[in-house]
Formats: sequence, C-alpha cells, structure tokens
Amino acid sequence: MTAELTAHQLIDKHRPTLDQALETIRTRAYWSPHPEHPKAYGENGSLSAADGKAAFDALLGGRMDLGQPGTDDWVGGEVSPYGPALGITYPHADIDVLLTAMRAGMRAWRDAGAELRAATCLEILARISARTHEFAHAVMHTSGQAFMMAFQAGGPHAQDRGLEAVAYAYAEQSRTPGTAEWTKPQGKRDPLALTKQFTPVPRGIALVIGCNTFPTWNGYPGLFASLATGNAVLVKPHPRAVLPLALTVQVAREVLAEAGFDPNLVALAPERPGEGIAKTLAVRPEIKIIDYTGSTAFGDWLEANARQAQVYTEKAGVNTVVVESTDDYQGMLANLAFSLSLYSGQMCTTPQNLLIPRDGITTDAGHRTYDEVVADLAAAVSGLLGDDARANALLGALVNPDVKARLEAASGLGEVALPSREIGNPDFPDAVVRTPLIVKLDGAKPDDEAAYRSECFGPVSFAVAVDSAADAVELLRRTVRDKGAMTVGAYTTSEEVAQAVEEACLEECAQLSLNLTGGVYVNQTAAFSDFHGSGGNPAANSALCDGAFVANRFRVVEVRREN
Repeated sequence: MTAELTAHQLIDKHRPTLDQALETIRTRAYWSPHPEHPKAYGENGSLSAADGKAAFDALLGGRMDLGQPGTDDWVGGEVSPYGPALGITYPHADIDVLLTAMRAGMRAWRDAGAELRAATCLEILARISARTHEFAHAVMHTSGQAFMMAFQAGGPHAQDRGLEAVAYAYAEQSRTPGTAEWTKPQGKRDPLALTKQFTPVPRGIALVIGCNTFPTWNGYPGLFASLATGNAVLVKPHPRAVLPLALTVQVAREVLAEAGFDPNLVALAPERPGEGIAKTLAVRPEIKIIDYTGSTAFGDWLEANARQAQVYTEKAGVNTVVVESTDDYQGMLANLAFSLSLYSGQMCTTPQNLLIPRDGITTDAGHRTYDEVVADLAAAVSGLLGDDARANALLGALVNPDVKARLEAASGLGEVALPSREIGNPDFPDAVVRTPLIVKLDGAKPDDEAAYRSECFGPVSFAVAVDSAADAVELLRRTVRDKGAMTVGAYTTSEEVAQAVEEACLEECAQLSLNLTGGVYVNQTAAFSDFHGSGGNPAANSALCDGAFVANRFRVVEVRREN
C-alpha cells in the first residue's frame, strides 16, 4: 500500500469525524464519538473487557521495545497504587541521538498539510479507542483511579480531549488559505500581481511532561495539538505512570509508519530513578513547545527557565465553592458529597474550600446554621461512602504516599467535622483507600488562613466560616487572584449574590458552576463544550482547549512570486 493511497484512505475515513468535531466546538453542544460504556466495546476490531484485561496482563513483567533510536538502557519501576509491581521496562534514550532522529521526519510531516496530519492523528485516536479496555487497566494501575473512572476518564474522555485539540489545530491552520492571488490596480499602468503561498510551519520538537493522576486525559491535548500542527512530540511520562503514555506512543509510531511518515515523530523518554530528565529536556534548544501538568513549583520553574519554548502549564489552585442559599438542600449536599469523594479528591478540579456564612443559610428545608450545614454535608459524604464496595468504586486508591501524609497532617489544622476512615479493598489488600476529611476553619482567624489559602491536594476539604455572602465573594476573589482556581462553584437563590460571584469570576478569569444539584459536578468538564481551566489565573496559563492552546504551536510562512 502506497503512502499516497494511505493518505486518501485516512482522509476519507476520518474527515466526517473531523467535520463533526469542528461543528461541535462551534456550537458547544454535546457530542462524543467514543462510547463511555464498557459494553460498547468488543466488536469491529475493538477489544472486549476480557481481551483488554488479557492484553494488559501480557504487558506485565515484560519489556516494551518501541524501536526508538538511541536506546542505551531499559528503565522501569512502576508500582500500582493497588499494590502489585508492574515490572515493565521501557527504552531509556541517549537524548542527543533521539532528538536528532526526531527532527529528521519533520519536513515530510510539515509538507503533508493540515488535513492529512489531522486524519493521521484521528487514526491514532481510533486505534487507542479500540484498545480502551487495555488502557483502562493501565490507567487504573498507575493512577489509582477506580476501574470505571479509569475506563471513562482515561479512555473516551481523554480521547475526546485529544480529538478536540486536533479540531482546534485544524481550524487555526485552515484560517489562512494555502494560496492567494493578489492584484493591486495601478491606474493606467499594469496592475501589480503576485501569487502568495502560505504554509503553516511547526516550531520544532514538543515536550509533553506527563502527570501521575491523569496521564492520558492531561497528556493528550498537548500531544495531539503539537502533532497536528506539524511538530514532533517527545513524551516524558511521570515515573509512576509510564505505561498509559508508552502505549500511546506505541500506537502513534505504528500509525505514522503505516501512513508513510517517520515513526520517530513521536517518541518516549522515561527516566532512571532520580534522574530528573524533565529539567534537562526543558532547556534543550531543540525543544520549542512544552506541555506540563503538575506542581506550581516546577511549573513556575519551566515558565522562568525554558525561555526557548512556548510553555503551557496546568499547576495547582485552590478551588472554592460559595454556599449562600439553596432551593434544593438535599440535592446540593448530594452533589457536593460526590464532588468531594470522586477519586479521593485527587483531581485538579475538586473543591477544597467551602465558604459558608457563620450565621447559616436559607434552604427549602428551612434555615440551617453553619454547624448544621457542615454536619449535614459530613453525613451526606458518610452516607455516600457507607458501603465499602461503593466507596472503593468512587474513591479508588491514594496515588502516592505524599497524599496520605497531607491527609493525616490536615486533621491537625482545625476542628474535624468528618474524620477520614480507612477502607479495605478485598481485591487489592495493599491499596491505600481513605474517605474524605472535612475540617472546620474560621475565615476571620489569621491562623487558619495559611491552611485554606494553600492547596491541600487529596481528600481534604475546609468548611470556612465567613461573616457574610459579600465576605465570601471577596475571599473567593482574593483566592483566585493570588492562588488560582481551576473551578469555582456557588449555591445561591439570590440573583444579587449570583451576579457578584459571576462578576468576581469574570474579573479573575475562573470557570464557574452555579447551583449544581443533579448529575453534573463542578469537578467534571466535557470536551468540545467546557473549557478546562481558563489560562487567566495562577492555576494555569492555558485552557483545554481553545484557539490560543494551538495557535502558537505553528507559524505561517509566506512565499511571494510575481505573476
């Protein structure tokens, strides 16, 4: 099969999906080509649940040879948060050799054009989608997510975010025509006439620095945005979560080779223990784009030091919910309880600070004091997680010992309204599973401010007593301005309070959810419709996904010729 024939096949196969994605990012309606339910897989070439589990099991204890140039060692060491060691080793690279090889294929990839690049990326995503069950186990046993969350967030939701990035990349590259005829009248003289050619050209090699908690969901937007805009992509996975991104790189290299492109356009760069290769790679002159999700400290370091690169960061923030009043008290409590519990609070979008007037709130169940609201929320969380089987399915496992240490230390920060309890997992006895902790703090006490004004990543929330709704809005504003926030929530029946919260979020550039009492939660975002982060406050300098996320990954070079 020739590369030219493959190009036609790829475009014919994937152009309808690309067109639908382009339409959906315009309308912001619901759409997904990737099924959320596990039973949807097992036909038309996709792996069934049993086949996916078997494929994952076959990887354990083995060597994943990606065929990359410059391999000088084999590294590994992943241990599942559920207990078992994965025992998989990956190719460690001589970076000089690998980066040189990655650049070699960029000219052909650039010349392929935006449409073929997009179609090739969609083929990569389609093949990943067919292996969703396998990827789900890989995400579960590197992130600690419970299986269903790993299946959905690590599978179809991540694939949606990758497709969304491809759609934005194609839209931005297509904004300028490939050629134009330019004619300027000159009165009695012959007009000036030029033919102009416009080519989107990549910046260079893009570096994706993976995270431990959501390796695919957070990794795919940058990976596919850079690849679709013509750049080669080097993936540096988190040492505890190599496998999901290694599988991704494996699929990408296979598709690129079959489509007639250099497979080294996508490569993996795992590291030896303590090597700290991300800092070394980040300042290499060949690296022109960096995507990073993780701590504020390292994100700030990248922004300050990787000056040769366009840096996109998602860092830490202090997510806040204002609780002023509600006309669905039980719905509010249930919604908040689920939001606090999902994946043990190990999401960058999980609420941390609940700002509650100390005089209480009005509800459809009557007036509730601050203490009653906190006690009722604690009861809602306890009720939600009272059954251990259900609790395990919602909480998953703590991703690393640092989360457990923060959780244990947080109980000494104030009055404990809901203690965290240990839950056993009968399938994985070594898993560390903990329910959420809720601590009461006083917004008027300077000693409490240090706690609620810092991110405490994990299953920890602070019920902060404030003097009034106005004080809550002002504290929200200062928190977002100084510390950043990926999400903001508010419960109020007052149009005046709602407008004040909305204005604070507009001014400080934070994404707001109002009065969620049903099956949509503040810590969830839908691809093609919701923006994840805003890029306008300290929690992140970019949003997933918008035009700004892709437009600076390429530049347009013009060639003019006289007619």
